[in-house]
Amino acid sequence: MSEPEGTGSVAFRRLMGRWPTGVAIVTTREGEQDYGLTVNGLLSVSLHPPSLLVSLGDEADSTPVVARSRVFVANFLTAQQQPIGERFARSMPSPEKFRDLPFHRGTTGAAILDGSLGALECRVVSEWRASDHRLFVGAVVAQELGEDLAPLLFHRSRYATL
Repeated sequence: MSEPEGTGSVAFRRLMGRWPTGVAIVTTREGEQDYGLTVNGLLSVSLHPPSLLVSLGDEADSTPVVARSRVFVANFLTAQQQPIGERFARSMPSPEKFRDLPFHRGTTGAAILDGSLGALECRVVSEWRASDHRLFVGAVVAQELGEDLAPLLFHRSRYATL
C-alpha cells in the first residue's frame, strides 16, 4: 500500500533528503573489539557543559555496545574520507571495517580516526528509545581538532562536498 505524496515516511524521507548533513563515524569499544558505523544523525546539545546527541538504529551492531560501554567517539569526516564513510555504512563484521584503517585511542579507549576534521570523545549521560532508534547524549570528555579540510556531507541520498 503506497502512501499519499504529502504524508508518511515517503514524503518525510524526500524532505529530509533535501536537508544536508555532515557525516561522522561513531566508534566504540568493548573488550578488545572495536565497533563503528556511519551516522549523520548527531547534534550539539550544549556548550556548557559540552555535550552531543547521537541517534543510532536498533539494528546496528554498535548500538548495544554503546549502551553497555557507555562511551562513544564522533569522528567528523573530511571530503577525502568518503571511502571510509562508505565502508562504515555497510553491513559487515566490525574487524573488516577497521582493517588497515589508521587510528589511535584517546581517553575513552574507542577509536579516533586519523586524518579526520576532529573527534569528540563522549561518556553517555542519558539514553532513550525513539521508534527504531536509540538516542544517546554524551558528555564530551576529550576532543581533538584535526585537519582543516572540506567536510564530507550527505545530501539527496548521496555524498557531497562544499
